[in-house]
Amino acid sequence: MDSQPPANESTPSPSPSNVVDLIPFYSNYIWNRLASLYPTSNSIFLGKISNLYRQTVSRKRHISFPLPLPSDFPSSSAINSNTSADTARIHGVLEEIMAGVLSNLHDIQKSLDFWQSRAEGSNARKAYFMIFERGPVAFLNESTKFVSKSLSEESAMQHLCQSSSSHMLDRMRVLLELRSALASFLAQLYVELDQRGEDLVKNPEKSLPSLLAVINGLFSNLEGSFSHLHAERESDSTVDGSYPMPLVFDQLPEVNEEGSQWTDCELTDAINLLHKNLEKLNSYLSVMVGKHRKPRRMTLYWVRYTCGAVGLSVFSIWLLRHSSLMGSSDIENWVHDAKEATMSFFSDHVEQPLLSIRDELFDTFRKRHKGVMETEEVQLTQDSLHRMLKNFCEQSTREKVPDNATDQQMLEVVMNRYEKELVHPIHNLLSGELARGLLIQVQKLKLDIETAMLELDQILRANEINFAILAALPAFFLSIVMLTVLRTWLKQDSRAQGRGRIARIHRRLLVVEIEKRIMQYQSYIEQGRDKDAETVFGLLIYSLERLYRVVEKPARATDEWDLVKQDLIELGRPQQQTSYKLTVTQRLVTVYDCLLPTLTRQ
Repeated sequence: MDSQPPANESTPSPSPSNVVDLIPFYSNYIWNRLASLYPTSNSIFLGKISNLYRQTVSRKRHISFPLPLPSDFPSSSAINSNTSADTARIHGVLEEIMAGVLSNLHDIQKSLDFWQSRAEGSNARKAYFMIFERGPVAFLNESTKFVSKSLSEESAMQHLCQSSSSHMLDRMRVLLELRSALASFLAQLYVELDQRGEDLVKNPEKSLPSLLAVINGLFSNLEGSFSHLHAERESDSTVDGSYPMPLVFDQLPEVNEEGSQWTDCELTDAINLLHKNLEKLNSYLSVMVGKHRKPRRMTLYWVRYTCGAVGLSVFSIWLLRHSSLMGSSDIENWVHDAKEATMSFFSDHVEQPLLSIRDELFDTFRKRHKGVMETEEVQLTQDSLHRMLKNFCEQSTREKVPDNATDQQMLEVVMNRYEKELVHPIHNLLSGELARGLLIQVQKLKLDIETAMLELDQILRANEINFAILAALPAFFLSIVMLTVLRTWLKQDSRAQGRGRIARIHRRLLVVEIEKRIMQYQSYIEQGRDKDAETVFGLLIYSLERLYRVVEKPARATDEWDLVKQDLIELGRPQQQTSYKLTVTQRLVTVYDCLLPTLTRQ
């Protein structure tokens, strides 16, 4: 196998306009320079450090979506097996390449989504972005330009909106080119692995060099796409600074498939070369994406952070003036008052209502036989009235009253006698039955009052728990609010990996995105636009990897992961029929519980 170029021969040297974006690039460059200082490339110590570094990077960029290889293909964990050492190392480098490309695609897609959302906004929203969401330096520059143009021209606002549109479109154009190139690279690599999987298992000695040569050719095609991007850069671009030097990958020697097999040393050198090309690609993209990425959160919200910092400074000065450091006891008094107010609120609206419910739940049933008016007291009053009526009737009529006579019948006799006595009230009050009739009516009134009180007491005792619950309503509402906040935090409803309604919506939208790209891929194939179809297929793999990553945890919770995983793998097979893929997407959103909307589950 021919010797390969030195490690530092084709390293690009980007412009130092963005220090943060150049950190990954120069870290790799310094590492290669340190490696070249050693007299031999077979240093055991250096090899261990290199492997440890690559393993660390691999963990950070762990791929979720499985490679399109047979199930019996040795994975990178089988590196200790003598019979599968070469294939296991190939599997490891393939995972790193896929993970790196998918990670860069994700960064590009996030920036693209941001710029597209801003470009679709109103003119006022674009002007606000140009002035207030690009940092303090841009705020001063754009404010000065806007004021000067307002004084000299009438179309200052229109000029600002046009500048904003150019700013966004320039970045979107470059990001779209980068995404298209990476998606094509990903699609070609995925298709090659799908086609060569069986050969890699059956005849690895012949297939592995050929596969490495194909991957090296894919890197060359990617290099051509990026050089095309450099050639198309417009002179009036709004992107600050200059682009890095065009990317140049190291090349493998041509493979003679019918000749002698590669030695272990040659195979190791080829794998190391792919690693180095991947590092060059990541370094190059870190610079290119960094120049066109969306502004960082600190830059977007610098006005809020500045106002918050000023407000915090003023508050700190005010707090210092009222602290004990300045000889004031205001803070201690405020803390004491706040503590008492909090304890009072907790006692009045939480503790006491809960204790009241507890006491009522136990005391109501324990003292249910006691009340304001008891049945025995009412019965005594009723018996006394019955005897009074019976004696009055017997003395008035001088006849024995039957035992089955009711109180109402005897009361009629009393009322008739009472009416006659009222003809001569004064005489009958002293010598007649008028006073006795009045006392009987008072006894009847007492009985009626006691009966009404007994019924009212029964009503109150039946609703004692309801009154206690009504007194505890503030504590109940407070508990509901706390439980809602706790539920939202536990379910992580704002993420696609969560278990709440918003997370389910995000996952279902990913399925919709996959379905659209499947249909778009089929449309491009029918129109003969193979290049566009290749790009869409790469984006399809990217969408599948995103769904694969976010649905794994909820699918495992519902014991559906094995079936969901198999369906996602079927959607990524290049030779699978489009009609079958659309059937699978419908099954994903209608059958699996982890992807169903909340209302359907209920």
